Amino acid sequence: MSSTNGPRKSFFRRRSTRVILLILAIGVALCWTLRPAPPPPERRSGEQMQAIVYHDYGTADVLRFEQTDKLLPNDNQVLIQVRAASANPLDWHYMRGTPYLMRMESGFGKPKSPRMGVDVAGQVVAVGKNVTRYKPGDEVFGVGDGSFAEYVRANEKKVALKPADLSFVQVAAVPVAALTALQGLRDKGQLKAGQKVLINGASGGVGTFAVQIAKSLGAEVTGVCSTRNLELVRSLGADHVIDYTKEDFTKRSERYDLILDNVGNVALLDVRHVMTTNGNYVLIGGGGPDDGRWIGPMAKPVKGMLLSPFVSQKFVMLLADINTADLDFVKQLMETRKVTAVIDRTYALKDAPEAIRYLEKGHARGKVVITVADAT
Repeated sequence: MSSTNGPRKSFFRRRSTRVILLILAIGVALCWTLRPAPPPPERRSGEQMQAIVYHDYGTADVLRFEQTDKLLPNDNQVLIQVRAASANPLDWHYMRGTPYLMRMESGFGKPKSPRMGVDVAGQVVAVGKNVTRYKPGDEVFGVGDGSFAEYVRANEKKVALKPADLSFVQVAAVPVAALTALQGLRDKGQLKAGQKVLINGASGGVGTFAVQIAKSLGAEVTGVCSTRNLELVRSLGADHVIDYTKEDFTKRSERYDLILDNVGNVALLDVRHVMTTNGNYVLIGGGGPDDGRWIGPMAKPVKGMLLSPFVSQKFVMLLADINTADLDFVKQLMETRKVTAVIDRTYALKDAPEAIRYLEKGHARGKVVITVADAT
């Protein structure tokens, strides 16, 4: 008996090892593919500003409210006086340095950059010599490296003019979350008018935008959320809502053309049962601060890549591409009141560590915004 089981155990052990190595290899490739472009050299103004910084990986306890160098814009950048910034799960992933594969880009032993935050809304105070779209005094929103600060630099191709009738708090909530929702639905999900879309995690930052954008694209929308958020998701335009505390959406008979998954808490084989034959599954995020320390949410898209060649359905992961055209697209939706930003809480800049702690719990309704200057 032992002589028979020994070779079998050895075979399965070798096979499992190969699968693990394959997943790690693909995870490394994904990290390399999704890495941001290296930042241009920094130019310092000689002045100081207040900012949230971190010099070591860890919990929100590593965040510090400190005086730091105020930078000058490079040739293709604008310098923005920050009025408001918003927090994203990406922020605490960088803060914690997890999944560990992220450290290939962010720094192995400690962070290469001490700055926190990307979403920003504020006023342009200086521009680089190649910038033609903006001038000092323009009110803009978009992304920059280190927006939890009094000033931040941003590439001119990653910001847009702020709608005049919306507050800085409202538009600070837009960049990463709204463009992730838009690109997940329209581009990766190839959503068409009349199709059925299910949004898992419909009450979160991406989810609240996704419900509204999907409706604006003519879809029939089903939102999955907890009991306390059912009315919120309905108010955003969802045609149907599912309370995940009472029902498992993968056990339903309904079929969906697109599933936008902001949670990543269901198995792909279970999800397939509620997808149409040629349906699309788009993974936005998933997992908490202590889940998947090595490859984190990348494990699921890796499995999807391995599964996709054998089925008619498609499984993909999305990391948003922030660009002026899509910021303008969402801006128009907000100006016509087809989309509104759902703001859960606001925090002062010095209280940004508390904002991150709250966001990490995974129960935010919409967006968490950090106010820096006059954000009205």
